Parts: sequence; structure tokens; C-alpha cells
Amino acid sequence: MGYAHLFVLIFGIHLMAVMSPGPDFVMVLRNALQYNRKTAVFTALGIGFGIAVHIFYSLAGIAYLLQKNAAVFQMIKIAGASYIIYMGVKTLKASPIQINIETNNKPKLSPWQAFKVGFVTNVLNPKASLFFLSLFSMLIPPDLPWTVLLGISMMLISVTFLWFALVSVLFTHPKIVRYYEKYEPYILKTFGAILIFLGLAILFE
Repeated sequence: MGYAHLFVLIFGIHLMAVMSPGPDFVMVLRNALQYNRKTAVFTALGIGFGIAVHIFYSLAGIAYLLQKNAAVFQMIKIAGASYIIYMGVKTLKASPIQINIETNNKPKLSPWQAFKVGFVTNVLNPKASLFFLSLFSMLIPPDLPWTVLLGISMMLISVTFLWFALVSVLFTHPKIVRYYEKYEPYILKTFGAILIFLGLAILFE
């Protein structure tokens, strides 16, 4: 069996975590509906790279130091919450766009911009930092071979990207796009309110 049980355990825990509604999910959903599938997939890719950052500093022990240094962690917490609130306000104030499905007349967001939104949203989320600190401190043995550690890291990044890429595909189905067109003003306000709420929850938790 080797380390198969460890892979399965970490896979299950992480999958449940990424499937739980949070800033990452809302941001991908927002970009899928307001922009297009490609934009949402690049947002998912940015989130995946954000996971890589969390893994790196968790393995380096920086996450533990951040948790112990209340002032530094509070600064990161405020920065992350502020960014999510900013994106929420921006979404709340966004003007509805009349979409023509045949010409795909949607507002554009470059792949790099979409990637950056996903990356920053994930990296500045203090909940993700605490999750990986807990995950690695409780489940990763200190003598784990680097090859196994690399495999686990790649699995975590891949699971994150594939889940949010799936969300991107599902929520850009033509029927869902047409539903979005009909209720766009209300959906934008809902997304904006959810992001602001999530940001405030992180800030005051």
C-alpha cells in the first residue's frame, strides 16, 4: 500500500474543502457568468497556483510563524479581507451587460487579469493559510520522502484547478447563460453582497 492511504485521506479532505462555498468559488462563478468560460478557467488556474504558494510556505514552516506572530498575520488577514470586499463592491456596482449569444458580445478580461484575480483571492485568504497549516502539521510526517511530498503537492494543486475548471464549464452552459442574461442585475448584486459578506467574515472572525 505504501503511502496510498495518505494520498486518499488528503485527497478527500482537500476536495471537501475546495467544494465548500467561499471566495474562490464565488470569484470563479462570477467570472464564468459575467465574462466567459476561458476567463473562469484562467481564474481557476490562478487559484491552483495560489495553492502552490500555501503549500510552499507551509512546508517551509512559515505558516506556523505567521500563526504565532499575531501582528503579521493580522496584516495579511486585513489585506485579504480588503481585497475580497473590494471585488465585492466592484461587482455590486458593475453595470449589467446586454449579451448577444450569437456574437458572444461579452465584456473581456485578459487571461493574465483572470489568473491574477484567482491567484490573489486565494493567496490572501487567511482561511486557506490555516487550512494548509493544519493539514500539513497533522497529516504529513516529518520524515516523508520528498518524492511523496511532491506527489501530494501536485495532487492538491491539480484537484483545486480541476474542480474550479469544472465549475467554469458547468456554469457557462448555454441554458445557464440565458438564465443569467435574464436576471443579471440581481445576480451581480448577489455575488457582490456575498463577496462583501465573506470579506467581512474573514476580517472580524
